[in-house]
Amino acid sequence: MINDVNSDSLSPTKKSEKNWKWFEVSNIWANDIQSLFGYTLVASLFISYGVTGWTAFFALIVAGLLVTFLVNISGKAGVDYGIPYPVLARSSMGVNGAKLSAIIRAIVAVFWFGVQTYFASTALHLLITASTGIHPEVKFLGIDSIGWLSFFIVWILQMVIFSKGMSWVSKFLNFAAPFVYIIMIGLLVVLWSKSSGDLFNVANNIFSHEGSTFSSEVNGFFAILGTMIAYFAAVMINFSDFSRYAKDEKSMVVGNFVGLPFNMVFFSALALLITAGSVVVFGEKLTNPMDIVERADSTVLSLVAAITFFTATVGINLVANFIPAVNGISNLAPKKLSFKKSGVITSLFALVIGGFWVSFISNVGISPIVNTLGATLAPLYGILIVDYYFVKKQKLNIDSLYDESEKSEYYYDNGWNKNTIIAFSIGAVFSICTVWVENLSLLNGYGWIIGALLGGVVHLTLSKNETQKELAFI
Repeated sequence: MINDVNSDSLSPTKKSEKNWKWFEVSNIWANDIQSLFGYTLVASLFISYGVTGWTAFFALIVAGLLVTFLVNISGKAGVDYGIPYPVLARSSMGVNGAKLSAIIRAIVAVFWFGVQTYFASTALHLLITASTGIHPEVKFLGIDSIGWLSFFIVWILQMVIFSKGMSWVSKFLNFAAPFVYIIMIGLLVVLWSKSSGDLFNVANNIFSHEGSTFSSEVNGFFAILGTMIAYFAAVMINFSDFSRYAKDEKSMVVGNFVGLPFNMVFFSALALLITAGSVVVFGEKLTNPMDIVERADSTVLSLVAAITFFTATVGINLVANFIPAVNGISNLAPKKLSFKKSGVITSLFALVIGGFWVSFISNVGISPIVNTLGATLAPLYGILIVDYYFVKKQKLNIDSLYDESEKSEYYYDNGWNKNTIIAFSIGAVFSICTVWVENLSLLNGYGWIIGALLGGVVHLTLSKNETQKELAFI
């Protein structure tokens, strides 16, 4: 059965391919955290929730440690069996139900692929306008002609890189992660020199909010914590797509611990200091580094920024968006859709989404979008964990996972495990409501946790009831 599956996308990882050590695993997180969107999100958290910077930092540290724990337990199946998420999902959702969960994950990935590509294109847009002096006034869907040209160039360059396949991914990630940090530190040094050494004093002032109370600090803490967990929700589900390449479980655990909490704190500290630098130099809190570069009015700095954030975007799109989407799409027709074919489909959808996202997200805001996507994926995580550890007890039949016929023990009812469909529906609906229903607004920061718990608990309860019925029948 396994031989019928595309060897470059869904088949179990070969022993020779399981060579990622802790450094390669840690770079996954460095690339996942570094992006223009990620910078804007983190910088916004410091000034949007009405909490002190120390509270925000503590929330980010806790989020980093919690996500580290969550990906360790979701990635273990990848280490144990060398299988990607779409295949792992068959054990809980059924051979057909897994297609639903994988395509939901793929849709979220494609959406973020388009968004991140757009953000990277703004850096190239700034470079072109800064070097040519051309500023088109006519816009289509909120983007001018140079903006569209920039978007297509970034999109095409990513496709060239992605066409290299998974074997090239770790090499690129190892280069991209430290490169982005070097450039961010360079930008900080530039702002430091222009601020006459007042940068840390301003950063300290950003840490204070007048009128903050213990209650507002607690509420803000959980709002930030929930938003950051939701931001990583997608990677937490499909981390087996990457842990399958880890040499062993220790490499995954150490890599996750070194990579995630450290990078989150370091990246957040840089975001805070650069934001403080924008206050000193330009007189306002600029949460988008491209706004800082534009104010600096330097072609050289624009060039450096374009290269930097293109590199960062390629990194996060590889980790969080492209590979999960490709695996999810391949899972719809494993015998026909190869890695490259699925990659083309992913890229075309991302091209469309990247052009249409501006008017939607800019009107709604960043946090609600992040929390909604996280809420949608939350119950899938709960189902995955409960099924692997408590229902299947970490024992999977690999041959049966790759058998889509009625003979498979994961075929369930016409290829669907109705228990998990019910669990997903209940968890997703309630979790999404915490984001948009005003009467549930107090639960906003808990949306992902509630969705994951509901999905897992409902699935476990229905599975136990089903087992009891089978025993009674016997």
